[in-house]
Amino acid sequence: MAALHNRISRKELKEKILNDPTPRTTISFYCYFKIADPQLFRDTWFIEMGQLGVLGRIYLAGEGVNAQISVPSANLEALRSYLYSYPPLQGLRLNIAVDDDGKSFYVLDIKVRKNIVADGIDDPGFNMDKKGRYVNAEEFNKLTEDPDTIVIDMRNHYEYEVGHFDKAIEIPSDTFREQLPMAAGMMQEHAQKNIIMYCTGGIRCEKASAYMLHRGFKNVFHLEGGIIHYVNQVRENGLVNRFHGKNFVFDQRLGERVTEEIISNCHQCGKPADTHVNCVNDACHLLFIQCDECRSKMEGCCSQECLDFIHLPEEEQKIKRSGIDKGRNVFNKSKQRLEALVKKNN
Repeated sequence: MAALHNRISRKELKEKILNDPTPRTTISFYCYFKIADPQLFRDTWFIEMGQLGVLGRIYLAGEGVNAQISVPSANLEALRSYLYSYPPLQGLRLNIAVDDDGKSFYVLDIKVRKNIVADGIDDPGFNMDKKGRYVNAEEFNKLTEDPDTIVIDMRNHYEYEVGHFDKAIEIPSDTFREQLPMAAGMMQEHAQKNIIMYCTGGIRCEKASAYMLHRGFKNVFHLEGGIIHYVNQVRENGLVNRFHGKNFVFDQRLGERVTEEIISNCHQCGKPADTHVNCVNDACHLLFIQCDECRSKMEGCCSQECLDFIHLPEEEQKIKRSGIDKGRNVFNKSKQRLEALVKKNN
């Protein structure tokens, strides 16, 4: 019987992909459709995707599929054919990465979840079939020239910080489930205007557009394929690019360079920077922005406390790490951590 789980350590798998010269293509896709038996679907995909050399993260639920993966470039068309063999996935748009080194993933994880994007919606009357109208890059640009158009960023604060569209409104929250009601509340005074929602690849803004319609808004749009597809369309068709900075992505790259503009700052010294890193301290792993100078000075750590920690004997580190729950350990200005970091490192 074929294996349904990884049997090699993640460390070994990472070293393997880093040393593998095989050209790989990073892609993302999603589709809302009914899956009667997500676990059976998951096990089937684990075998088939593994045979195609797919690596990455795939979430399955009764409402559909959400995937961020890489595949050997030579197998891209075979993957497309396999996906299209499922009637609901025929013609599915595959978002090709904007800035790709082929080292985005090193393991295949396929997980069954309650939702493919956690939304916190418990209203039985909510229906994903009733969603906002797609707009492509050209339509997006045209609509945003209208003063009666509001552009809403449905991503997390750390994604918005390094790159976003002209005049896009940030919904100041750490989670999508919190953003949905916040967006509806913030837009009440703009209910008669055009509302365009966008995200990285389209999955969050598609559900957000359906939620806004559910809440009574009328002129709701969402950017087809998100930022990734927008940037590809802009480049292919010679359109004006309304996106500034870097597009944050949830893989080893942590970002795709869209423009040379750096619109964010190092969380330690305040200099212009937009490189996200995870603190090298295994008891922390805080996601934050760090410039090259601070990275050298702080040895990849987010604070003096973590710098001191990594220089402790390994056995002492293990004891101190025991029982620590890092949770969603993400730098957040609202927690006033910036002042603490700057104070510690100066």
